[in-house]
Amino acid sequence: MTPARTPARTPPRTAPRTPGGELPDRNDGGATSWDLLVIGGGTAGIVAAKTAAGFGARVLLVERDRTGGDCLWTGCVPSKALLAAAAAAAQARGAARFGVHAVDVRVDFGEVMAHVQAAIAAIEPDDSVAALTAAGVHVQRGCARFTGPNSVQIEGRPVRFGQAVIATGSAPLLPPIPGLAQADPLTSETVWALQSMPGRLLVVGGGTVGCELGQGFARLGAQVTLVEAAPRLLAGEDPDAAELVTAALRRDGVAVHLGVQVVAVHPGEGELDDGRRLGYDQLLVAVGRRPRSRDLNLQAAGVAVDERGYVRVDARLRTTNRRVWAAGDITGHPQFTHTAGVHGSVAASNAILGVRRRADLVQPRVTFTQPEVAAIGVSTDASHHHGDLHVRTMPHEHVDRAVTDGDTEGFTRLVLDRKSRIVGATIVGPRAGEALGELVLAIRRGLRARDLAATTHAYPTYLYGTWDAAIAEVRNRLQRPASARLITTLGAARRRWIELTS
Repeated sequence: MTPARTPARTPPRTAPRTPGGELPDRNDGGATSWDLLVIGGGTAGIVAAKTAAGFGARVLLVERDRTGGDCLWTGCVPSKALLAAAAAAAQARGAARFGVHAVDVRVDFGEVMAHVQAAIAAIEPDDSVAALTAAGVHVQRGCARFTGPNSVQIEGRPVRFGQAVIATGSAPLLPPIPGLAQADPLTSETVWALQSMPGRLLVVGGGTVGCELGQGFARLGAQVTLVEAAPRLLAGEDPDAAELVTAALRRDGVAVHLGVQVVAVHPGEGELDDGRRLGYDQLLVAVGRRPRSRDLNLQAAGVAVDERGYVRVDARLRTTNRRVWAAGDITGHPQFTHTAGVHGSVAASNAILGVRRRADLVQPRVTFTQPEVAAIGVSTDASHHHGDLHVRTMPHEHVDRAVTDGDTEGFTRLVLDRKSRIVGATIVGPRAGEALGELVLAIRRGLRARDLAATTHAYPTYLYGTWDAAIAEVRNRLQRPASARLITTLGAARRRWIELTS
C-alpha cells in the first residue's frame, strides 16, 4: 500500500499502448525505449512510476505477479486486519475489568480471514493496474532481466531505457535448518492461505513479524509457542519496551522461549539446541528477509550488490550504474512501506528531473502488538548513551488517558542532546504509532523540548506523555544554577517594579 497517494493529474505524454498489455512496436531496431523503466510493482515501484509519469515521462512498470506488493497482499494490510480481529477478541474477554461482562466470546476463523480479504479488496484498487494506467503508466506483466547498462529483456523481448528504478523488494528468509523445508513452513507470505485455525502454532523468530502474528493467533485461539535465539524479543528496540511486549504475549497465552534456537525440524516437532522438543501443527518462520535480486542479471548492467545481495546505492539511491536507481527493500535500508514510498519518490525525481534529493535514513517504525511500540532516531536505551545525550521518561501511569483506559503500563521516552533537541524517541502503549508522528516532525525539524512544551496538546490524549516529558525537561533545565539565578533576578526585579508603581 502506498503511504501517500499520487494526486490525480491529466495523463501526461506516454508511450503508445496496445491491447492486452503487450509492449508496442517501435522503429528502433526492434527494442522498445522508455524514459523510465520501473522493475517491481510494490510500494516503491508504484510511487516511482506515478511520480515519473506525473513529470511527463514515458514510464513502463514491469511486475512479475500482481501490483500492490507485499504490503497489500501479504504484509501491512492483511496483518493489521488480522490484529484488529484479535484485539476485538481480547477486548471482549477482558471487558469485565470495566464492569462489562461479555458471554461466550467465540472466534470464527473463516470470518476473520474473510475480514482480512475484505480489507485487501478495499485497498487494492489504489494500487491496481487500472490506477497506474490512469496515472499515465504502462504496465507489463513479466520478469525483467538486464542485458546491458541501459537494456533489459522482458519475457524474451528487448526493451531499452533512459533511466531505471529497481524496486523488486524482499522475501521471507528460510534458514538452513535440517528438516525445515520438508515441513512446508508458513511465512508472512503464505500464512494468509490458512483455511482453519492452527491448533498448535510454533513461531520461529521474535522480531516484529513473529511478535505481531504470535500474539494475534494466540488471541484468536491458537496455542502459540514462540522461539527467539536472542536473549529478548524485539532486539532492536528499547529493552523496557521489549519487556512489556514479552509480558503482554505471555498474558495472552504465548509460551515464549528466549536464548534458544531451533536446530532441527521433525514431523510435528521442533528441536531446540538445549535438547527440548516443541510440538506443533503449523510452523511459522519469521527470522528476517532476503533481497529479490538474484534473477535480475545485475552484473550485465554493472549494478553492484553487497554480500547479502542488496543493491548498493548512494545517498540519492543511485546504483553503481549512473542510469539505474534502486528503491525500497532491495536497497537494504529499513524495510517499511513508508520508507519504500519515500524511496520511490526520491529515485524517480532524481532520475527524471536530475535533482539531487537524498533518502532520509531516520525512519519511524511501529510494532503493532498490544502494547504498540513506536520508535524513531537515536536508541532510547540509556546504556548506549555517553556525553551529550540524555533520556527523559514519562511513565503512562501519569498520563490521564491511560488511566481512564486502564492501560498504564506503557511509557514515552525521549532522547535529547545538550541543547535539548529531540534526537530519538520510543512510545509504548495504545496508539503509539499515531503519537509518534509529532516526534518524527520534531526530529526532522530539529525542535527542542521547549518547542513541544510550548505547544498546547488536546486533553485527554496519549500525546500528553510526549507533552509532559517535554515539560519535565524544560523544568529541569530551569532548575540549573544559571537559569535559577536568572529567574530569581527577574522575579525580584518584577516585585520591585510593582511596589514602585503601586
